[in-house]
Amino acid sequence: MNVQTQKLLIAGPAGDIECAVDQPPEGQVLRGTAVICHPNPAQGGTMDNKVVQTLARAFVQLGYKAVRFNFRGIGRSGGGWDEGRGEVDDALSVIAQLREPGLPLVLGGFSFGGYVASHAAKKLAPEDAPERMVLVGPAASRFDMTTVPADTLVIHGELDDVVTLSAVMDWARPQSLPLVVVPGVGHFFHGQLPLLKSLVLRNWH
Repeated sequence: MNVQTQKLLIAGPAGDIECAVDQPPEGQVLRGTAVICHPNPAQGGTMDNKVVQTLARAFVQLGYKAVRFNFRGIGRSGGGWDEGRGEVDDALSVIAQLREPGLPLVLGGFSFGGYVASHAAKKLAPEDAPERMVLVGPAASRFDMTTVPADTLVIHGELDDVVTLSAVMDWARPQSLPLVVVPGVGHFFHGQLPLLKSLVLRNWH
């Protein structure tokens, strides 16, 4: 993301997991760790995706250590595509090893990463659960998204042609989960990444 980004490999369930860590500015009190999951690796998604990087920048600005990582089989991460199952295990491994002990955890995800984040949150012990979640364009039409906490921030583009707004509404409706819908925007938030970042900053507490 920038020259300060720390790249590292950690041990994962299918081999090494390639991670990128960004710290808040020196002198800022560390609020916790934000782990952000990237879009579908089978369709070219990586931790360097622009939406994922935008979420990382927002969390760094909010005072969190931002952790991005490549799912198995992507970049320098070992293993291969596991249709979502093993990718959830990858996320849990990153959370276990890179979260700051004793400080809050935030989980974020874009598209397929939203599916992974929702399932990873369910598998964490209650005392390890995230303080909040942020899901952008969650892949509700393509994967079996699970329920999420009531204060989860869900941001979706009105004109998303990868995951339709109606599919996300169908997932959100039974949970009475509000959505932030961005008019005229597609799945990848082209030209609207500054707005996406400001929506996260604005909706944080």
